[in-house]
Amino acid sequence: VQLQASGGGLVQAGGSLRLSCAASGRTFSGYGMGWFRQAPGKEREFVAAIKWSGGSTAYADSVKGRFTISKDNAKSTLYLQMNNLKSLDTAVYYCAAAPRIITSSLGRPSSYTSWGQGTLVTVSS
Repeated sequence: VQLQASGGGLVQAGGSLRLSCAASGRTFSGYGMGWFRQAPGKEREFVAAIKWSGGSTAYADSVKGRFTISKDNAKSTLYLQMNNLKSLDTAVYYCAAAPRIITSSLGRPSSYTSWGQGTLVTVSS
């Protein structure tokens, strides 16, 4: 599985960005796809995830109501729409893929076996 994240950049607080993650290498039926982020000096943390089949989603409490995860099956692309961005959202964002994942495990980094290279999101206050 190859994952290519894009869409990061510099945005003012209150603004929006949409991240994309192009996936390739296999079909993703049964997979979970997620977004994680890592701020300087902090551990990588879960942001949002979605099951490729069925579309069940999970979100970190810190982004609920502001971020939306979605996918385009035909394009094998994962998205993260980020609205009302805050300075605390500044981080490198990674997309990841998890085979045969159950919904209750969507938020666990250890469930994910493939990771993209990361895209930097900087929110200025």
